[in-house]
Amino acid sequence: MSRPILSTDAPPREPATRTHRASPELLLAEQHHMCPGCGEPLAARMILEAIEEMPEIEGAIGVVGIGCYTGFAMSMDVDTIQALHGRAPSLATGAKRMRSDALVFTLQGDGDMVNEGLQEILHTAARGENVTCVLLNNGVFGETGGHMTATTVIGQRTKNSLDGRDAAYHGHPILIGDLIACLDGASYVARSSVHDAKGVIRTKQMLKEAFASQLAGAGFSFVEVLTMCPTGWFIPTAEGPGYLDEVMGSVHVTGELKRDGKRVSPSGSSAGGR
Repeated sequence: MSRPILSTDAPPREPATRTHRASPELLLAEQHHMCPGCGEPLAARMILEAIEEMPEIEGAIGVVGIGCYTGFAMSMDVDTIQALHGRAPSLATGAKRMRSDALVFTLQGDGDMVNEGLQEILHTAARGENVTCVLLNNGVFGETGGHMTATTVIGQRTKNSLDGRDAAYHGHPILIGDLIACLDGASYVARSSVHDAKGVIRTKQMLKEAFASQLAGAGFSFVEVLTMCPTGWFIPTAEGPGYLDEVMGSVHVTGELKRDGKRVSPSGSSAGGR
C-alpha cells in the first residue's frame, strides 16, 4: 500500500503513527556505556537487525571477546558465551559442532582478535569452520586506554604512538580481512564501515551475506567493521567519522573481498567505498 507524501513546510494536521519498532526486538536496552561517538553500538545493532531480517535463523549463539563491546552481551537477546582474550573463534567452533542448527557468530575487537587471538582466527578460517566471525576494528585497544594494535595504520596516533605509528619502529599494520581471504577455508569475507548511513546499511547487508553463507554450510565467513573511537584517537567526537573514512579507510579498504569462495576486489578506495 502506497503512503502519502506529507509536506514538511508546516506541522502535520494528524498525529504521526508508528509503523514499526524503532529498535530491533533482539536489542534489550538502548543504553550503553560506550564513549560519545563510538561506532561499536551501531555495528552491534546491525548484527541484531540482520538476524531478525532472516527468518530462516531459528536460534543464534554469540561468542563475545574481551573489550569495550563485551557489555553488549547483556543487551542482546541471543544466547551468549564469554570467551577469554582472543579465544572466541575456538569457542564458536565448539558451539557450532555441538549445535549445527544454530547461527554461531563471534564479536571481537582488533586487539582481541588480531593481537591476542591471531592464531585462533586464522586456524578457524583455514579449517573452514562453519561460523561467522565479526571484527570491530578501530585500530586501538579501547578498553585499556587507546594503545596501538596490530591493525593501527601508519601515522595513526595512539597512547603509545603519540607521534603516529612508525613503520620502521612499530612495523606495518595487519590487514586481517585480506589475510583471511587468502585462506581456502573462507567462503565469504567482507569489510565495511559505520562512518556514515551508507556504510551502516552496507554493514548489515554484508552481515546477512555472511550469515546466509553459514546457513548454506559454505564454510567460514568473516565481516570486518571499521568503527569510530575518537577517545582513543585523541580527536573531538565530531571528527570521528571523517577520521575513520580518511585515515583508517584509506588502508583497510572496504568492500567484499571474497564471495562464494572466490577472491574479489573491494569496491572503492576508502571506507566510503568511493
